[in-house]
Amino acid sequence: MRPRKGSRAICSRCHQPAPGYDQLAERRFEFIPFWGFLVFLLYAMRRVDCRRCQAVVVEEVPWADGKRTLTKAYMLFLARWARRLSWKETAEAFRTSWDLVFDAVEHVVTWGLEHRVLGQIDAIGVDEIQYAKGHKYLTLVYQIDLGITRLLWVGKERTTESFQGFFTIIGEEIASKIAFVCSDMWEPYLKVIRERCSEALHILDRFHIVAKMNKALDEVRAGESRRMALDGLAPVLKKSRWLLLKRQENLKDEQRFRLRDLLRYNLKSVRAYLLKEAFQQLWDYNSPAWAGKFLDEWCRQVMRSRIEPMKKIARSLRQHRELILNYFRAQKLLSSGVVEGLNNKAKVTMRKSYGFRTYRTLELALYHSLGKLPEPESAHEFF
Repeated sequence: MRPRKGSRAICSRCHQPAPGYDQLAERRFEFIPFWGFLVFLLYAMRRVDCRRCQAVVVEEVPWADGKRTLTKAYMLFLARWARRLSWKETAEAFRTSWDLVFDAVEHVVTWGLEHRVLGQIDAIGVDEIQYAKGHKYLTLVYQIDLGITRLLWVGKERTTESFQGFFTIIGEEIASKIAFVCSDMWEPYLKVIRERCSEALHILDRFHIVAKMNKALDEVRAGESRRMALDGLAPVLKKSRWLLLKRQENLKDEQRFRLRDLLRYNLKSVRAYLLKEAFQQLWDYNSPAWAGKFLDEWCRQVMRSRIEPMKKIARSLRQHRELILNYFRAQKLLSSGVVEGLNNKAKVTMRKSYGFRTYRTLELALYHSLGKLPEPESAHEFF
């Protein structure tokens, strides 16, 4: 490739035409392969003596960015395929390297973050996922408006400081207009939400409440099963874990018969199971007032049950009573079910590549898969 005769080079700093200075050695830019053949653009870059910048700099060319060896079209092409395949599979399919696929995704994600429009955000959901061994977590913040769901922010660890970083990014003006926030009962998240979104309706995560209740039930079952084995009693609780944890509509016929026989025994595990099943009726209410009365009565029954793990759950629900009832005040339109679905997609992104070695790589992959970021314009559309 050669520059048009008489054309002036463009300064890569101020993006304005500038007088030429000299010409560098020929460079090679990799383009999208055609029919299995690798394609390269060869061009000798010019340097300009820019009076505005008061410096001698390399010219700006429309097909490449900085010192990258890939053309913009090829980076966009690889990035789109990297959303469908793992990065390693993308590199193997197009006979390139993993590092160049990383560069392509980084270019597209960086451009998308710089050009995305946050607009008005009515509802957000915050949750954490584990991304490595040793209790290493990410804080993920999603926009969960009725018309759009997307990843807004990725933070390292699940601390107060990491979550504060999200509100620093979006600014006070956007944060003040958030009307709904969905989260679990993790105290650092609750603290930040009280400080930064005090006017928003804070809805506690229904999924995590049920998960904690199932964990308490399993703790009761395991402890009672061990005591019965030490006392030499019949092992009626053996292999009963999923009988008690599954919803009744999800049980197989054989499991239903076993559960019916198990419920005849006067065991703590059975009583805890019946309390857990009774709690599910809470989600059928529409009125916050009636839901609150049901919750209060359920907690009273649990506190008289003498089942300590279930009593611990009841104390936690009493402590967060108003936040739980906000689910009904929001007319049951918002819940963190959307957040859990997006978390699953984030886990699939990690699982597809068998994990990522660095936090930066994982951050780029999540933004690329879930951020719904704008993409640079390209003269070439391949799919």
